[in-house]
Amino acid sequence: MATQYSIQGTTAKGIAASIERGVTEGELAPGVALPPVRRLAEELGVSAGTVATAYKELRRRGLVVTHGRGGTVVAEAASAASRRPPRVPPGLVDLASGLPDPAFLPVLRPPSEIRPVYGSHRAVPRLTALEDLTRAWFARDGVPAERVTFAHGALDCIARLLSVELRPGDAVAVEDPGFHHLLDLVTALGLRMVPVAVDEEGMTPDALRTALRAGVRALVCSPRAQCPTGASFTPRRRDELAAMVREFPEVLVVEDDYNAQLAGPEAPTLAASGLERWAQVRTVSKRLGVDLRWAGLAGDPVTLARHDGRMLMTSGWVSHILQETVAGLFSDPAVARLVAAGEVAYAERRQALIGALGSYGIRSAGANGLNVWVPVRDESAVVNGLRTRGWWVAAGARFRIASPPAVRITTSALDVAAARRLASDFAEVLGEAQATYEG
Repeated sequence: MATQYSIQGTTAKGIAASIERGVTEGELAPGVALPPVRRLAEELGVSAGTVATAYKELRRRGLVVTHGRGGTVVAEAASAASRRPPRVPPGLVDLASGLPDPAFLPVLRPPSEIRPVYGSHRAVPRLTALEDLTRAWFARDGVPAERVTFAHGALDCIARLLSVELRPGDAVAVEDPGFHHLLDLVTALGLRMVPVAVDEEGMTPDALRTALRAGVRALVCSPRAQCPTGASFTPRRRDELAAMVREFPEVLVVEDDYNAQLAGPEAPTLAASGLERWAQVRTVSKRLGVDLRWAGLAGDPVTLARHDGRMLMTSGWVSHILQETVAGLFSDPAVARLVAAGEVAYAERRQALIGALGSYGIRSAGANGLNVWVPVRDESAVVNGLRTRGWWVAAGARFRIASPPAVRITTSALDVAAARRLASDFAEVLGEAQATYEG
């Protein structure tokens, strides 16, 4: 344990709060070992049971993990930490953000006026025009959309769905590798993650079957452009997964279709498969603007009612100013043309890097979306090696549970020439790492 931080407290609650403060302030870094229960009890003058209770609470909340005889250590993705991305060092090309190219995002134009009303919007929380546009957006992919509702972004929506359906300790099936913020969220809610392996078509049937038989209460997945691998359902895979889930009708299936296109071909989705308990959430941050904290939600009547009931007791509704802004963007032909141009550019840039890496014999994945996932032997060696060559990429550890090491590279603003330079540097870094292993 870091000697500069002294754990304090005379009760389980106080000890847990002291450790959480150390984690939050960065004094107790990920992987740092906490004192053995009996030793800390002696230092604080309390019973071993008091310390054990404190550690148990910290484990439940995802702040620490216990490795049997290896002791208790601070979790790699402790839920108390902000988990905001680190600042990109000056002079480096940022390929770790996962964000779209601003060149393909429209200028946001809030409505010129929103007339005041008496009281609040709780009685009529959704604008009819945006409801109609949202229903049409879901229906284009065959998602039942007789009823829709809104939320403040995908994670806000998923957090509400899980919190009204599950209780701390319940198990949730998640993609592995998966969206790092979702993995943090599940842990912060006190839920147990059951990792489900992913290939180029999404969750693998064998892994999902194992998770369902293990008693998961909910399943969260992405039907396309899965983060970080870019995997997307094929009709065959969608049908396989849907058939399995139908055998467990009490399991809530939540699809995070964060990369839903505003136009284009229909995409296979579990939400269109006649499941008993389901919800699909869609956002516009990747297509219309990262500051548009709005999400549309379709689902079965029970799930939507529970979501809206909880929202009514908290924020109440999504700002009508924001709703008017989103509706205007959905309806603007110029915005549609800009978004379509972005889709073409993102595909070209993603494929340019995959092809350039492939010319050096480097395998990568990225069929859809804004990122390319590259399996590596040593994440740290690759991240640091590319940093010395001017590139800032994301280590895969924050996206993984049990899946092998990799790095994630955001290609949304990476032109073809830059992709070739990056691939050359990547090959050099791998060569250096190989020499180190064999030396």
